[in-house]
Amino acid sequence: MSSQNMKLVLSKAATHLTESVKALDEKGQFRVVEIACERPLTIYLNKREIVTLMTLGGDPEALVLGYLRNQGFILALEEVQAVQVDWDVEAAVVVTSGEPPGLEDKLQQRTVTTGCGQGTMFGSLMEKIAEVSLPKAHIKQSTVYALLNNLNRHNETYKNAGAVHGCAICEGEEVVAFVEDVGRHNAVDTLAGRMWLDGISEENKIFYTTGRLTSEMVIKVAQMGIPVLLSRSGVTQMGLELAQELGITMLARAKGKHFLLFSGEDSLLLDAMPESKIQAMEAVS
Repeated sequence: MSSQNMKLVLSKAATHLTESVKALDEKGQFRVVEIACERPLTIYLNKREIVTLMTLGGDPEALVLGYLRNQGFILALEEVQAVQVDWDVEAAVVVTSGEPPGLEDKLQQRTVTTGCGQGTMFGSLMEKIAEVSLPKAHIKQSTVYALLNNLNRHNETYKNAGAVHGCAICEGEEVVAFVEDVGRHNAVDTLAGRMWLDGISEENKIFYTTGRLTSEMVIKVAQMGIPVLLSRSGVTQMGLELAQELGITMLARAKGKHFLLFSGEDSLLLDAMPESKIQAMEAVS
């Protein structure tokens, strides 16, 4: 836990991520395989029901904090007195030092989104996104390749059971924090909470996700202060428009030594192009 809030009372309710079940394969034989767990977790903020999330349950306290942070309910970790998760009643109780401002308005302003495992977004965030100011990003092509290679070592639940998304906070080619969950929005929220709890700075960070880059993903990562988005999947039209508006460097369809840069062309240094491409460019010049 970060020294920023030593009085925070925090449960430790992480639970198992997969279960063993029998399945019949194409050869007519039963096999024991792993499947991803999925659990409902209802968040209560000062006795008010906020939302029910479906989650793996690997880091529920960070998920709850990150969700409340990214939805604008809590602005600073210092406001939080306790986060208690109890799987017996499938609930997370959050207590703050005071009533969050505009709570009723936030609960009434919901926008249906494409988010798997979550599906709603509080409309006031769309109005506040224009206030976000991000630092200028600088990233090398060789760094992207090295980072993608390092990320391959972190998809343990996906490798064992599939059915999950992975997200990571990275610095250079190093993976600082990695989370898997049944929904990509749960994963990004968990990392937002983990940044608070572990005191992880947003400076020089890259955000990676296996999921598509929608408008909501762009907004959440922008709120976390991270100017580079890297995805194994694709982008949506609104996600791209927001990234361009906010000055976010957006790389997608990234796997191995392939990627597409959709925004932030001036922030990427192409220092690892194939030799054949370099020779062709030299011949033209």
